[in-house]
Amino acid sequence: MCNCKNTLTEFEKRVICEKGTEPPFNNEYWDNKSPGIYYCKCCGAELFSSEHKFDSGTGWPSFYISTGEVLEKADFTGGMTRIEAMCGRCRGHLGHIFGDGPAPTGIRYCINSASLIFKPKYGEKSGN
Repeated sequence: MCNCKNTLTEFEKRVICEKGTEPPFNNEYWDNKSPGIYYCKCCGAELFSSEHKFDSGTGWPSFYISTGEVLEKADFTGGMTRIEAMCGRCRGHLGHIFGDGPAPTGIRYCINSASLIFKPKYGEKSGN
């Protein structure tokens, strides 16, 4: 995991490699409404489409469907039982998965912006 340490900032290393969490409502993509694709910041794997992004009210980017490149792993840290979301290619930490998302899946992928790179849909500008 974290073969890309040299290309990450210290904060990104803490989130992706050390399974940290960025602050809610104070991260790059929590309110991004532009059409496009979200990729793993570490390895470039395609992870999420803006078509499946929704406002969960949590302050983190939230999606209800992934591309299939997201792995799930039981996480018992901090005295909690959660499901960790990891990149299926590089195993970098993305965030956590919860069962309170919208239809049709009922899943909420709660993802750290620090783990993502957003590329706007061709012909679109990035931004809100």
